[in-house]
Amino acid sequence: MADQDYASLLKRAKEKLPEKVATHERFTIPEAVVFLEGKTTVLRNFEDIVHAVNRETQHVLAYLLRELGTAGIIDGRRAVFKGRVSPTQIEDRIKGYVDTYVLCSECKRPDTRIEKDGRITILECDACGAHRPVAVRKGSKPIREKALEEGKIYEVIIQDIGRKGDGIAKVGGYTIFVAGTAKGATVKAEIEKIAGKIAFARVVRE
Repeated sequence: MADQDYASLLKRAKEKLPEKVATHERFTIPEAVVFLEGKTTVLRNFEDIVHAVNRETQHVLAYLLRELGTAGIIDGRRAVFKGRVSPTQIEDRIKGYVDTYVLCSECKRPDTRIEKDGRITILECDACGAHRPVAVRKGSKPIREKALEEGKIYEVIIQDIGRKGDGIAKVGGYTIFVAGTAKGATVKAEIEKIAGKIAFARVVRE
């Protein structure tokens, strides 16, 4: 009898949960699809990422622009950033947004919503009932790229083509020549040799 009562109560509790909490779907964010377009950087699947985090488009964009330290606009389903921004920087900022404005600090689920209490932004969780103030950093500076290291692999954007046909990428203050690449491509390059601020690399095929 006790087991039946427990099962009945458990069933009723599940029925009262919000649909997205009850289904226990795995929370995944689409990998950022980034490429160069002239003197801008385009996040092609920006709208897909916004849909996955279930937040307002302008809110996500404002966060990315502030954290990347650049200007930008929404162009259809894309976000366009002024200047050249690496895919790694964009992925890092998206993760920062999710940690700050999406995931519950208690149960780690994404079933949350943003509420305002005066000037304080509160993240409330529909899954466990927890709530916390959102700690927002002001005026974050862009990531400073570390010194390149021979033998390490870096994700780079080919910004131009050299006289000998090698792709040219920039990481921090380094110029990297990557053989067998096309302008605008994003590739993973293994650094083979470094001479001052010039580096030579090869494409790593996955």
